[in-house]
Amino acid sequence: MKKLFSLLAKRPEIPAVRVTALLSAWFLLFLNCSFWRFVWTHTEVSGFTNTLFMLSIPLAVFTLMYLAFSLLLLPYVGKPLMILLLIISGATNYLMFQFGTFIDADMIRNTFETHPGEVKDLITPLSVLWLTLGGIVPAVWLARVKIVFRPFWKEVTARLARCGILLLCVLVLAPFVYKEYASFGRNNREVRRLVNPHNYVYATIRYFQIEQQKKRPFIKLDEEAEHVPYPDEEKTVFIVVLGETSRAMNFSLNGYEKETNPELKKHDIVNFRNVQSAGTATAVSVPAIFSFTSRKDFSPTDAKYTENLLDLLQQTGYEILWKENDNGCKGVCQRVPNVEMDLKDKRFCDGTYCKDEILLDGLEEYLRNIKGHTFIVLHTIGSHGPTYYRRYPPEFKKFTPTCDTEEIQTCTQEQIKNTYDNTILYADHIAASVIDILKKFPEYESGMMYVSDHGESLGENGVYLHGLPYFIAPKEQTAVPMVIWMSDVMKKSDHLDYECLKKKAAKGQFSHDNISHSLLSLMEVDSTAYDKNLDFFEECRIDPLPRKN
Repeated sequence: MKKLFSLLAKRPEIPAVRVTALLSAWFLLFLNCSFWRFVWTHTEVSGFTNTLFMLSIPLAVFTLMYLAFSLLLLPYVGKPLMILLLIISGATNYLMFQFGTFIDADMIRNTFETHPGEVKDLITPLSVLWLTLGGIVPAVWLARVKIVFRPFWKEVTARLARCGILLLCVLVLAPFVYKEYASFGRNNREVRRLVNPHNYVYATIRYFQIEQQKKRPFIKLDEEAEHVPYPDEEKTVFIVVLGETSRAMNFSLNGYEKETNPELKKHDIVNFRNVQSAGTATAVSVPAIFSFTSRKDFSPTDAKYTENLLDLLQQTGYEILWKENDNGCKGVCQRVPNVEMDLKDKRFCDGTYCKDEILLDGLEEYLRNIKGHTFIVLHTIGSHGPTYYRRYPPEFKKFTPTCDTEEIQTCTQEQIKNTYDNTILYADHIAASVIDILKKFPEYESGMMYVSDHGESLGENGVYLHGLPYFIAPKEQTAVPMVIWMSDVMKKSDHLDYECLKKKAAKGQFSHDNISHSLLSLMEVDSTAYDKNLDFFEECRIDPLPRKN
């Protein structure tokens, strides 16, 4: 028995070059499942050259791993670093394979800015199993192994020799498959975001490079901006219901076969049928919505050091209130009054999340006591996945059967869509309830906009959730709903042809780029930040906006 315990307690001794090879093989075979799935589905094996191309990919990836790990596996620091990479890669391997996630700097940003509740939703038996088998088990093995390093120059020589052999093999194959690699890489640029661990290591470095720009000065948009109203202006109240993860194609207002907008359709609304988001994740889209920078030039880091729509409105006399029920305002509300919902409120919350009706609590009383022009943002948790079933009260479980689990990839397409559609039904109720509250104040010049930050993939083509790089993101993640309602007083006081606006919204193409410019004009603010070409109200004004000049 003592001999058995002695054998078990004895640490195996393995040369560093062999550990490097074993780790490279492990990453190649078990921690890059999403990469191999992508290669298999995007490559047609036909003919000698294509077959050779497919056979060469494992060699190329193994060589990439071996070169990187040869540089990292150093005495004292190499082992803890590789253990960390194994554990992180076990987690990213699961996320990429199960949800079709691609990892880039924006995804790293989402990770740093995510809500603890979102992380909790991803901790499931299946994710724990993937992490344990793919990351923790090999990490424990590596922790027990005694890595044997040769004398310095012998170790360097051994590593260079092995790296040289691998590179030579790649170079010998290169002339035969170069065209295939060039074509595959040109047509599938996103594939590099799937190679574990190089994807998140590069993305993290890129993220911090971007964040390093924080030391620059804060930019004010227009210190001369003024509220220049029409002569017949009344006290203005406008509420933006900022949706989360709602996609346009699941709005019955846009022709969806299920009735997901039964309450909004009862109101005299303007429905914008074709609206593109600025991003595929909250960390990008929310600041972009309130920015005056177009999507192609927008940077979340720049936005943190530049004024936005709320700053200009506050500067010109508007009372601002941001009510937060999602994952933070991403810096948009940091200079204006804001309040986060109390997770301990048992009427609406379960300790981790709150139903969006909490945003309506006290809203009527607040409006009754306003003293001047007011602009409110209600940031909803909306349809945030993967726990769609936790986003709505039982009475909104209209579409069944549902997917009542965090592991949505284990549900049928019908179950996932039904659960998601119930969240849209509830979002419809929240937006319509805001209108009902505003109607109780007929003396106000009041209005409501509902717009979502981005869409969501529900398993189409094996992709779930959101956050894909914009240039490859499907329409499910970029086409978002947008709806506006105005009181009769607002239509009259803002000199708008409402029917003209309805026609324009039904046929035109719009994006998040339009929102800040349009709302600035609707709030009758004169500013150099405004671009009338991006104002979707401009063509439907009966009288031009008052201007200082």
